[in-house]
Amino acid sequence: SIPYLYLMLVSNDVSLNVSEFLLQIKAIKLQPNDPFTWASGIISPIYCDNRKVLSYPKIRTFIRQEMVKVLEDNYGRPDVIAGVATGGIALGALVAQELGLPFVYVRSKQKEHGLSNQIEGYVEEGQSVIVIEDLISTGASSLNAVDALRDFGCSIKGMVAIFSYGLAESKENFKKAKCPLVTLASYDSMLTKAIETNYITPIDAKLLRDWKKDPKNWLK
Repeated sequence: SIPYLYLMLVSNDVSLNVSEFLLQIKAIKLQPNDPFTWASGIISPIYCDNRKVLSYPKIRTFIRQEMVKVLEDNYGRPDVIAGVATGGIALGALVAQELGLPFVYVRSKQKEHGLSNQIEGYVEEGQSVIVIEDLISTGASSLNAVDALRDFGCSIKGMVAIFSYGLAESKENFKKAKCPLVTLASYDSMLTKAIETNYITPIDAKLLRDWKKDPKNWLK
């Protein structure tokens, strides 16, 4: 059975390739000397916008193909693919199309008008679902989608995402939720590729490693 924790089961070559793609198209931006402020209030030397991959057909195709491999190798074929709004919607639809499976997406909360849906599309109680996401930070918004699907009566086989910051908080959140997760690239593989390609200096690399150890107190 699949353990309820992070599953970094993609090959090292795939992780490094995806990391390089994300850096090349600036889907990942590294600014240790001019950090970003996340919506959560965390001051961070890294900012991720993986929706940019959709604008690059070759990269988009590579990521779709690798997500399908990861899904089939780790979880087996589900009844339905679900994307997390908004970053996981297009990715999830691409994966569902590749597999010839139904697709739904999950809003962050119920609509305040119309049918008040949180799950958009058609899914039945008892169906198995694999969730697609673009980015994992703390995991809270991603697992909110998992909760909505479970509340509806679906069985969650697991989640696949492009990238994870690998924060301890997210690992604990996924473990508590008993939701297996596989990501194509990680913070560590991204750092390895950034150093290898001289995208950052050794000093910047140290600042980035320090941030991951304690994101909330990094600047202190």
